Amino acid sequence: MDKGIFLCSISNVSSGNCSEDCGYCTQSSHYHADIEKYKFKDADIVLKEARLLKEYGALGFCLVTAGRGLDDKKCEYIAKIAKMIKDDGLDLHIIACCGRADLDSLVYLKKNGVDSYNHNLETSKNFFPNICTTHPWNERFETCENALSAGLGLCSGGIFGLGESWGDRIELLKALQILSPHSTPINFFIQNPALPIKQQTLSREEALECVVLAREFLPKVRLMIAGGREVVFGRDQKALFDCGIDAVVLGNYLTAKGDAPQTDVDMIKSYGLSIASVCH
Repeated sequence: MDKGIFLCSISNVSSGNCSEDCGYCTQSSHYHADIEKYKFKDADIVLKEARLLKEYGALGFCLVTAGRGLDDKKCEYIAKIAKMIKDDGLDLHIIACCGRADLDSLVYLKKNGVDSYNHNLETSKNFFPNICTTHPWNERFETCENALSAGLGLCSGGIFGLGESWGDRIELLKALQILSPHSTPINFFIQNPALPIKQQTLSREEALECVVLAREFLPKVRLMIAGGREVVFGRDQKALFDCGIDAVVLGNYLTAKGDAPQTDVDMIKSYGLSIASVCH
């Protein structure tokens, strides 16, 4: 039975000034990218974003903070926002994405309205030191395990086109198989002048091969197309859905603009696809 395409939106609630040196991320303070920087977005603004995106059909709403991990201040802030959204009766699936997190913090978020935790493995364990030297890949995997132990849903995926081999891509997907997340975001690296990674954008054909491979390794996961889809595929994105994509990030990304939400909704419907009305 066709369950429809799941729509999820992102709110960048704490932007920039990150101490980590992830070579793909404009929020790193190491690279001085020209992005907006702020500590915590006003709670009322986040709530307005949630209400607006819900009107377009979003079922998931992800609260993202920059920085290595979830400290006490971030934990309280995310809990406050999640509770506010739940109390507003929007019936959104709330996802937190705040980097490294211990079990107690994740349990606290769950008690305050957070439904899932997003922490991407990004790439294979072996390739990871090529794109980040300030924290280990194992830390990412352990945070994903903590999310599961806390009873949260897990959203975990990666970025393709960082210079990794096909072998690295397979190792990433094997690691995700072990975690068995409910949702896996697929991102394509897009070059930024400030970043040290200078890989060319993947071709449409290679990007589709990555999607096909991900679906092969993760047949039951909600496979979500995220960053880079507009650059790689333009307005002709039907092949993504033909290859197994069943979820889309709707609206803007962390520091990059996405297409207007209604434009994406209209595009999906033009392919004869429906928009999911329930999370499961």
